Amino acid sequence: RKQILLCASRQFEEGDVQHWWHPPSGRGVRTRISDDYLWLPFVTCRYVVHTGDTQILDESSSFLSGRLLDPGEESYYDLPSESGQSARLYYHCVRAIKHGLSFGIHGLPLMGTGDWNDGMDRVGADGKGESVWLGFFLYDVLVRFRQIAILHSDPDFAEQCKDEAEKLRVAIDENGWDGEWYRRAYFDDGTPLGSSTNTDCQIDSIAQSWSVLSGAGNPDRSEMAMQAIEKRLINKDAGIIKLLDPPFDKGQTDPGYIKGYLPGIRENGGQYTHAAVWMIMAFAKLGDSSQAWELLQMINPVNHGSSKDKVAVYKVEPYVIAGDVYSDGVHAGRGGWTWYTGSAGWMYQLIIESFLGLHTEGGKLSFNPCIPIEWSSIKVHYRYGETMYHIIIEQKNAGNKLTVMTDGILQKDDAVSLIDDKIIHIVTVTINRYIWGELRKNEVIWI
Repeated sequence: RKQILLCASRQFEEGDVQHWWHPPSGRGVRTRISDDYLWLPFVTCRYVVHTGDTQILDESSSFLSGRLLDPGEESYYDLPSESGQSARLYYHCVRAIKHGLSFGIHGLPLMGTGDWNDGMDRVGADGKGESVWLGFFLYDVLVRFRQIAILHSDPDFAEQCKDEAEKLRVAIDENGWDGEWYRRAYFDDGTPLGSSTNTDCQIDSIAQSWSVLSGAGNPDRSEMAMQAIEKRLINKDAGIIKLLDPPFDKGQTDPGYIKGYLPGIRENGGQYTHAAVWMIMAFAKLGDSSQAWELLQMINPVNHGSSKDKVAVYKVEPYVIAGDVYSDGVHAGRGGWTWYTGSAGWMYQLIIESFLGLHTEGGKLSFNPCIPIEWSSIKVHYRYGETMYHIIIEQKNAGNKLTVMTDGILQKDDAVSLIDDKIIHIVTVTINRYIWGELRKNEVIWI
């Protein structure tokens, strides 16, 4: 809660945000990066849905005031001042979303000097390049925030979110598809990136993963795209999930400073664990439990320390997430940044929500597990406030698709009503592994 409100206070009046800042002074950078401000509404939506804390939407935070970037200026480092203007968190989120509604000739969001991948800072530096991945992410934000707008009695903005999301879905369908997978972006001159026509970076993982995670992708195309990244980006022998392939090296296009990394290092075709987690989440959402489990084992740092030989290759701590793992040459399999990576938080969500399938909303705990079909059961100890819920999830060969029992009482809505009564509760979740497996594959993703 505190972190959300802190981030809201680092937003400029125009809707963009400091890409990073140094406390306690608040000195930091203002950029043309196109995704950072959208994470505020994204995280706010997640927080409100999971906690039920709608009061946070009415908490007030101030805006920053700083000079606008000059034409051709990519970023500047400065100490901005408080503008004297403040707004409730809800309107900080609205301002961020409206700031992101800038589109290019393909109807896709403008990429600016980078989106999630900061290293692609030359793709849209002239203000015309577009990001396919950002189209998926913005769609997800719009769909989520529409529900917040309805909850906050703002039907006009809820309708705008719905309309903009639909326009984005159509634009992605018409201009984001390459034939076997989704493109990554368009350069300022209209040249596609992440296309089979490219020399470098013919395929990028995050556009494929987010076509599934956002629900904006055409179902058949998203299935095809995930098959493509399985063939092109997953190296099971080396235990590496690449961000893109081939690395930037021989092509004539200039995507930005990502090309300054050697092929296979960091974002330039190495494993970027943040993106690898998204890929596994996408496989889980598609209901591919065996693939999700196998890939989860691959990126689990503990498995890089299971033998003396593996430790010698990995070279970093095998008990924390590494932000990246090198994929090519003599350094293949070597870990990069540890401790300092947002992929750790995403890994936690992958395990708890995508794999074990625990979801909290409106004070209820529901279940949507994606565990291997051969597993008979798992146990989860879930703490809610000062109350422990001991959960057993069993897979059987017969029976209903899913039943939930709390302290021996059948739950008609297949969910647990969470009560912080400081009493130990026993929850038994039983699923028919065959019905449930087919349900996930055929229905769950396209809600």
